[in-house]
Amino acid sequence: MEERGTGAAPGLEAELVSIPATPRGVSTPETVTPTGQRSPRPPGPGGGAPAAGANSVKSWTPTPAMVSPRFLSPSISSTVGTPMKRVLVNLRGYLEEVGHLTKLNPQDAWLPITESRNGNAHYAAFHNLNAGIGFQALLLPVAFAFLGWSWGMIALTIAYFWQLYTLWILVKLHEAVPGRRYNRYVELAQAAFGERLGVWLALFPTVYLSAGTATALILIGGETMKLFFQIVCGSLCSSNPLSTVEWYLVFTILCIVLSQLPNLNSIAGLSLIGAVTAITYATMAWVLSVSQERPPSISYQPLASTSFGATAFSILNALGIIAFAFRGHNLALEIQATMPSTFKHPAHVPMWRGAKVAYLLIALCLFPIAIGGFWAYGNLMPAGGILNALYAFHSHDIPRGLLATTFLLVVFNCLSSFQIYSMPVFDSFEAGYTSRTNRPCSIWVRSGFRVFYGFISFFIGVALPFLSSLAGLLGGLTLPVTFAYPCFMWIGIKKPQRFSFSWYLNWSLGIIGMAFSLALSAGGVWSMVNSGLKLKFFKPN
Repeated sequence: MEERGTGAAPGLEAELVSIPATPRGVSTPETVTPTGQRSPRPPGPGGGAPAAGANSVKSWTPTPAMVSPRFLSPSISSTVGTPMKRVLVNLRGYLEEVGHLTKLNPQDAWLPITESRNGNAHYAAFHNLNAGIGFQALLLPVAFAFLGWSWGMIALTIAYFWQLYTLWILVKLHEAVPGRRYNRYVELAQAAFGERLGVWLALFPTVYLSAGTATALILIGGETMKLFFQIVCGSLCSSNPLSTVEWYLVFTILCIVLSQLPNLNSIAGLSLIGAVTAITYATMAWVLSVSQERPPSISYQPLASTSFGATAFSILNALGIIAFAFRGHNLALEIQATMPSTFKHPAHVPMWRGAKVAYLLIALCLFPIAIGGFWAYGNLMPAGGILNALYAFHSHDIPRGLLATTFLLVVFNCLSSFQIYSMPVFDSFEAGYTSRTNRPCSIWVRSGFRVFYGFISFFIGVALPFLSSLAGLLGGLTLPVTFAYPCFMWIGIKKPQRFSFSWYLNWSLGIIGMAFSLALSAGGVWSMVNSGLKLKFFKPN
């Protein structure tokens, strides 16, 4: 006689038996996206699953009680009959391998961030390095010129470990709710703060950080290309040189060409190039500065202002520069969304492994730039940062080839950083299109969006050429994304026990972060007005 599990309802057993035994390694139903990438889709009419026969049982999703670890544990399943046990073992293996209970949005298979989910820890390290190191690191010695040695080191160290903690929070909250992946920063904000409030709080700073950084990269990349051209050609190319705006246009066209790569995983190679070039030119900048003779009138006393208010705003602007040096948290969830995730192999494991390596290398770049740059130039540091100082003080002492190589590496890094910071904007464009048309973007529509965005960024940069000097203001406005919102998200989603250490820690960091955001924004505005909006990132002689 066939053995049956005691207490199992006939209808439930029939439904369980109807689930096929899936061998390990078999993936979920997939669909081919417009770019040729394969992406998981939920089973059903649009998910690529085969059509059900006339006698087949209606598709069924196990409830949390049926697939909980306690129910599927050996001690419980050993009391169940052999056929029932075989079904449960197969079901458990299926769930562990492919994570069938994760709710998949069919639209995600059409969007550039979630179109491809074959990322890994290496990709996470590349993307985090490309997003975390950039032109903003070159401004750290400027902050030290206002803060001095002691307060500069204290502020930089606190900011580094603070943002590392909030990055860990974001990585953990990506799959905080079983069966749901928060693939974008705004989605996590909506889950923590509510639908409407989450959009109001997170949408503006994340878009401002992505689009504002992309525009600043066009300005810096174009000006650096101009300097590279002047160094390489010298007097031979002085007859009819391109204007600065024309160099902006050249750089924008290069960005648009590279932006035709379809999704976030496809730019992993560019992120690797951006990470390598950033580490290289950051190291070259402080090594070349330290190896040269220091200016004779150098001083390490913080820059003095004419009034107490001016001094206070200068310090706040310097703190804003340090805050802006730690960027990339607005991309953390998007990077993690490119990785496969199952019950057995959750995405937060490779993501955190890659992030730890990336931020160790980031620390090895940021701290030497701040310390070495301030040691080499003191409070004589120009407003444009260490490369500006290197060009102004040592352009005749350093071989032209070495100086030109440094500027060329900056150009490559700006081109790579433009792609990863623009990807959330591309994703928003295509999400609006697909939600209205209920079909994926064609190649021409996708290319049109990216060409449009590239030239809009160019026109904004031309209309607001002082944007590259607004590091303090950018740091203040976007500081909650990095330092404050993740703490509030942890409280809203994880709900730690009131008056526990975690409760006190996250409330304290979140409130302090919001207060600093307001203060640093005021300091950035004061610095912008005080300078007459005339600052440039590079001011060649």
